Amino acid sequence: MDNTKITYKDAGVDKEAGYESVQKIKGMVASTYTPFVLSSLGSFGGTVAIPAGYKEPLLVSGTDGVGTKLIVAQKMDKHDTVGIDLVAMCVNDVLCHGAMPLYFLDYIACGKNEPDKIALIVKGVTEGCKKAGCALIGGETAEMPGMYAIDDYDLAGFATGVVEKEKFITGEKVKEGDVLIGLASSGVHSNGFSLVRKILFDLKGYTVDSYIEELGMTVGEALLVPTEIYVKDIMALLEEVDVHGMCHITGGGYIENVPRMIPDGLCADMDVKNVKYNPVFDFIAKEGNIEMMEMFSTFNMGIGFMVAVDEKDVDKTIEVLSKFEHNPQVVGKITKGEEKICLKY
Repeated sequence: MDNTKITYKDAGVDKEAGYESVQKIKGMVASTYTPFVLSSLGSFGGTVAIPAGYKEPLLVSGTDGVGTKLIVAQKMDKHDTVGIDLVAMCVNDVLCHGAMPLYFLDYIACGKNEPDKIALIVKGVTEGCKKAGCALIGGETAEMPGMYAIDDYDLAGFATGVVEKEKFITGEKVKEGDVLIGLASSGVHSNGFSLVRKILFDLKGYTVDSYIEELGMTVGEALLVPTEIYVKDIMALLEEVDVHGMCHITGGGYIENVPRMIPDGLCADMDVKNVKYNPVFDFIAKEGNIEMMEMFSTFNMGIGFMVAVDEKDVDKTIEVLSKFEHNPQVVGKITKGEEKICLKY
């Protein structure tokens, strides 16, 4: 009879590494706390009070991940920015309804818990939360040997924001004559990476270390530029302007996301020929021989977030948004039509 004693560590799960990870991230997590946080890291549930002053507060929630951009991070062994992407993908969605992000939770699944790597990931999450003005109130790191390879990990996030019921934005107020104003993206953000990897790595043989003259950096550096977070811009705008609709340009590009804020019978007539975008998009299109419509239906193509406002509010909108770093520009107008989007590029 075999009396060998087997521990959880023998099965591939290191509890001590888990404890070490928690110690490494405690300070970072606490640095995101707002006055509304009522619990601390280690509680069974994170608790946040709804700020005072709301008559009929609505809670708006969103969840997302970073997708296969994580493969690029793993190839580069660079893990301190994908957490920003994670926060951005969630809070920018919540923001589309006019909700101020209140709190965020993250989930990290990995093949092996490496405390230093976990700390780098959470460093990015905390930076993203600070940019969004929300608190990181909890999360989970799951060590899952057999499910993931030793060096692999995946991320998921969850954000909740609050908005006054009468200020809840659905797009139903968007009307003929409204003007569309776009905010600049930083690059590919966190969508379309399966196509990017297929073209650049599988078909063309580039590596993350391949230096591209037209980009002024390596392929990996260009692809890992973090997703922009638009919370401060938009929350400032909502104080000054009656915004009719908003959209976050994520997976599906313009073609899928703009129609999400357009009522039936109306069309976003967009001319984006003058939109300046990161040269990484031209590089991807050239290397993959991708038609422009496919690019606009896959990537953000230079615009990461869009608002629809009354024509009389355009100047004020540009004025407010110009105080931030995302270069607001008019990209279209709402007209009558059944197609929901007409794109000139």
